[in-house]
Amino acid sequence: MDSDLNPQGWIWWPEREDLSLEFMRLLASAQEGGATFSECWLTASRIDFADDYSWYREWTATAEVNRERASSAAAQGHPATARDNWLRAMNYYLTAAHPVDLAPDERRSAIASMRECAANYLNCRQPRGEVVSIPWLNEFTLQGYYLPASLGGDRAPVVICIGEPGHHKEEFLFKLARHASERGMALLAVDVLGDGTGPSFEEVSLRHKPQRAIAPIMDYLVGRDDVDERRIAILADGWRSSFVARGIAFDHRFAAAVCDGGIWDLHMRAFLDPQNRPFGVEPCPELEADRILRGIRCPLLVAASERGVLRADRIAELTDRLRAGRRDRDITFEIFEAAEAAAGQGRFDNPTLANEFIFDWIASRIGAQPLYNRA
Repeated sequence: MDSDLNPQGWIWWPEREDLSLEFMRLLASAQEGGATFSECWLTASRIDFADDYSWYREWTATAEVNRERASSAAAQGHPATARDNWLRAMNYYLTAAHPVDLAPDERRSAIASMRECAANYLNCRQPRGEVVSIPWLNEFTLQGYYLPASLGGDRAPVVICIGEPGHHKEEFLFKLARHASERGMALLAVDVLGDGTGPSFEEVSLRHKPQRAIAPIMDYLVGRDDVDERRIAILADGWRSSFVARGIAFDHRFAAAVCDGGIWDLHMRAFLDPQNRPFGVEPCPELEADRILRGIRCPLLVAASERGVLRADRIAELTDRLRAGRRDRDITFEIFEAAEAAAGQGRFDNPTLANEFIFDWIASRIGAQPLYNRA
């Protein structure tokens, strides 16, 4: 299958939009250490789209080359090279697992290998990171990666980085961890996919709402002796639900939040509910979203993309409605425009540009300082 450029300048396989977007995510991750451009292009050149397993096979092969290189570097006492290669191997395994029609056995194998590479990366990092388990439900335990801010035992500010349901926390290790570390913050990367030993998230979500996972995550951090519980921020990566906004609306322990503030709920309710539904049958969208926003007491950043699922003017309209009558609240609205990149859904086309702004905003709200600037 031939590739081409779409009108927005992305590489495009016309018959596989899902894989086109995944390939662009992978290319963008190269600037954060999650891939190399040459390996991406070389691997893509070997893929035969007439073969259903070619995508999985080729990205797995590239991942294993990086994994072997990492193991060799670690054995020879070269931790920096080992770390870099484990990060890339982890990301290539994630790409291998991407196709929606991939067989379950292959997907499980790729995800298991990805998690092994992540654990090896944490062990080789300075300061060393941890694989942590966070109790949530009796049959479902959350898994996270905790990256300390420094080697010392001082209590540090922390940012929780959590992805939308279906998104893997491993991506945060190259996409977000550097930005937190350079600003003197510890990072907890977590997702709602579980540790892989119990039921699937899809099974659990039928009975439990994902926003209920936010409080146990905060409970875990507050219980650590190296965390400053007054300086904990949360960053919701992705923008297809308001579950983080709902989760923090009635948990007032957060010092700052980067999420949609309930805008997605406001949009979906307005889209799905007939305009003339009698009052009282269901909460009207404005009241429901207003309830969420009124519950969020900490400083809030709403960071969206011009080419995201919601149009920029629609997001601006909804944000203005949420901010009406609350001029005393610390609510920042930022749109990443196409002229500067970072304008795709989830800012996948240029995560660096967006993350610099986002983490500077977080640092300014929770008083985080670069380690080399401290007295």
